[in-house]
Amino acid sequence: ICFHRVTGGELFEDIVAREYYSEADASHCIQQILEAVLHCHQMGVVHRDLKPENLLLASKSKGAAVKLADFGLAIEVQGEQQAWFGFAGTPGYLSPEVLRKDPYGKPVDMWACGVILYILLVGYPPFWDEDQHRLYQQIKAGAYDFPSPEWDTVTPEAKDLINKMLTINPAKRIIASEALKHPWICQRSTVASMMHRQETVDCLKKFNARRKLKGAILTTMLATRNFSAAKSLLKKPDGVKINNKTNVVTSPKENIPTPALEPQTTVIHNPDGNKESTESSNTTIEDEDVKARKQEIIKVTEQLIEAINNGDFEAYTKICDPGLTSFEPEALGNLVEGMDFHRFYFENALSKSNKPIHTIILNPHVHLVGDDAACIAYIRLTQYMDGSGMPKTMQSEETRVWHRRDGKWQNVHFHRSGSPTVPIN
Repeated sequence: ICFHRVTGGELFEDIVAREYYSEADASHCIQQILEAVLHCHQMGVVHRDLKPENLLLASKSKGAAVKLADFGLAIEVQGEQQAWFGFAGTPGYLSPEVLRKDPYGKPVDMWACGVILYILLVGYPPFWDEDQHRLYQQIKAGAYDFPSPEWDTVTPEAKDLINKMLTINPAKRIIASEALKHPWICQRSTVASMMHRQETVDCLKKFNARRKLKGAILTTMLATRNFSAAKSLLKKPDGVKINNKTNVVTSPKENIPTPALEPQTTVIHNPDGNKESTESSNTTIEDEDVKARKQEIIKVTEQLIEAINNGDFEAYTKICDPGLTSFEPEALGNLVEGMDFHRFYFENALSKSNKPIHTIILNPHVHLVGDDAACIAYIRLTQYMDGSGMPKTMQSEETRVWHRRDGKWQNVHFHRSGSPTVPIN
């Protein structure tokens, strides 16, 4: 398993924090995304799950490179191969050919790029509906438009590129190399507008807030209900999910009520099957053995975090391998090996604290690597009382690698992002 340290957070969160954001900035963003997609396609890899949550920044530095994350649904193809690889992706970003269950390939990523570009320019998606079936009908029909007044200030060249990306026929859809030669991208300085788009930033803030809130609610519900993830028979490249939050499409107009949408988790399911409930239709089916093994990993992760919250170093060491390695903010970018580094925090901070600590694991994603290894990625929210008695909440993104020895799971490596702090370790 290869890890890349990506510390800049989501691209869309960075955009809303900027003081200035223009059409030219959107052009630069999509250019980097297209360059990454082109590289994947040249390597014979189709991502299949391009969406805002999977667009991360390499660092917090200004102008940091955009990175594609979460290749959990990626497939390998030969050349321009088109085949039925299964129903997979995130609803608002699915292409018409996937919804029609037609053979598909690299063009599905270009469709998703078109959806992302649309959002980058106005802050809301081209396709949305409170009912998933109607949403799919919109996508299959290519039923989107450029409504006034927000699109009046977008250049015709930008709209032209979106139209070429959101072409229903995948054979006629623009490919990544052609998109990078489009005037709106390669002649950005003279073609793309430099006008600040404050309304886009405002809409993006609402879009980000709604998808994160809906995602947190859904994943908490699903974790409580012993939710299932996907059993995929597809060949996946080596990799680890960095952060795959759920996504929500929002109403583009303020005077239109925001629909109580079915949450857009990454799914593999039958779009024409009988819909039982919001959660069941958007989660996926796997055999009971795989589901039980994944739940076992989630449970042992919860036990480890409980040991941390209780300041119980003895319990912690029983769950961790003696040679545990880690990347964590407290180590200032260094790889830590062994238990001594963590022992310091247990003996000098955690064990001496009698303040209550409450931790929630959001959106746990488990990858089983054979019978005796697994990786889990999740968001961790920790509530505690500070020295002045004020309630505080901290968030970190964590990945843990587990190995089973003699029937017992042990944590052999973890990677955590966030600010250096205690009590999280």
